[in-house]
Amino acid sequence: MNRIARFAFVSVLLASRLLAGQPVVDTKEVWSMEDTYWRYVKSNDLEHYRTLWHSDFLGWPTTSPVPVRKEHITDWITAHTSKGEVLKSYDLERLEAQQTGDDVTVTYRIHTTWVGKDGVDKPSISRIIHTWRHNSDRTWKIISGMGAYADAQGH
Repeated sequence: MNRIARFAFVSVLLASRLLAGQPVVDTKEVWSMEDTYWRYVKSNDLEHYRTLWHSDFLGWPTTSPVPVRKEHITDWITAHTSKGEVLKSYDLERLEAQQTGDDVTVTYRIHTTWVGKDGVDKPSISRIIHTWRHNSDRTWKIISGMGAYADAQGH
């Protein structure tokens, strides 16, 4: 009986989105884009990393004192790599996802360990929010976002 109730609920939810003109989005696709984002960071693939961003992007990266546009979205990566640091590991802790029209906003904590050329690990935790826009060409691009450092407990 429980499976029937869940199926009915999902069916009503999908029908209501379709009737309201909202696209039905599987948030797994957006989370997959976040995984791709971090794979590009880890491999220092700035060319492909830049393709994830909408041309009208406006956001506030953790490392920037001011909001930035698309032309500065790799600055935080090059700040690490210019010092000889590489991203050793990362763990994406998914928190929430919400769809609004063609946009999906995801929130998560990212646990990273950068290692310096001296071999010393530099672990940190950041809180991230990204809004991904589903474009007419069926691609997802980050239209806005913000990051903040978290304490050791992730707060």
